[in-house]
This record gives sequence, structure tokens and C-alpha cells, in this order.
Amino acid sequence: MREIEKMKAGQWYDANYDEELVKARRYTQDKYHEYNLVKPSDEQKKQEILADILGYKPNNVGVSQPFYCDYGTNIQFGSNVHVNLSCYFMDGATITIGDNCFIGPFTGFYTAAHPIAPEPRNEGLEQARPITVGNNCWFCANVSVMPGVTIGDNCVISAGSVVTKDMPNNSVIMGVPAKAVREINEKDIPNY
Repeated sequence: MREIEKMKAGQWYDANYDEELVKARRYTQDKYHEYNLVKPSDEQKKQEILADILGYKPNNVGVSQPFYCDYGTNIQFGSNVHVNLSCYFMDGATITIGDNCFIGPFTGFYTAAHPIAPEPRNEGLEQARPITVGNNCWFCANVSVMPGVTIGDNCVISAGSVVTKDMPNNSVIMGVPAKAVREINEKDIPNY
């Protein structure tokens, strides 16, 4: 079994030394480097490169520069998503972002888990676990989402939070490690 197949199957795989995976990451690094150097006002060029990185044309997705990812092709954006500057998508496994999400600056989605014991970790082994984010979520700045986490719909994740476990719908989430501290309700919706 190839290392990329192990990665996609959620098994332990050689993330650091497998030539196929290194080559794929280098290709993506070149692409996001190109993306990050495009004039911010050249939206058409940015969208062309972003579609090349992702492997599909996203629907009304804005990604501020700079932007970083491992492979790109394992990121699934819903419609009407905004990703602010300096966000990182470590997409060894699929990272799914729902519709109408706002992702604050310096937020990271990390699918990679490493062995606790030093010997296998030093061999470059890692396991990729998918991350899923529901619709209508807002990530404030500097949020970290760990491997295998699912965040429900309509959540607000406070700045600096480290999300290490699944979170329910309609939650205000904060802390290190993050906890759902209260439910979002109709009192939170302003009357315009």
C-alpha cells in the first residue's frame, strides 16, 4: 500500500520521507507561494490559482494572503466562506468547512497526529484525522483546531481557543482546551 493510500485511510504513514507525498507538498507550496505573490486586487488570478490548489472552483470563497496548506486537494469549502490572512490548513485528511463561515487570521486546522513515543515519531510517522466544520461558524483570531474534531453549525469560537474535541451546534466555544461555554439563542440575534 502506498503511503498516500495509508494517509487517506487514516492509518499511520510516512509523512516526512515518502517521495510521492514530499513531491505533492512541494507542488502545493509552489502554488500557494504563487498565490501569495499575486496583487490582492487581482481577484481573477487569485481565484484561478486557488482553484488549481483545491482541485475545484470554490463558490464565493475569499482567501486572504498569505495562505498555507499541505496538499490543498483535501480542503472542501462550502459557499460564502471568508478565510482571513495567515491561515494554515494541514490537510493530510479532509478539512470540510461549511457554508457562510468566517475564519479569523492566524487560524490553523491540523489533521496530523504524531506518535507519543519518540522512536516512531522520529521515523516521520503520522496519522491524518479529518476535521469537519458546520455552517455559519465564526472563528476569531488564532484558533487551533486539532485532528479528528467536528464543530457543529452556528458556532462562535473565541480568539486563542484550542479545539481538541467535538463541539455541539449553536455554541460559544472558548478556552485551552476549548469548551462550549453557552448556547447561542435568539437573544443573541439583534433586532435590525
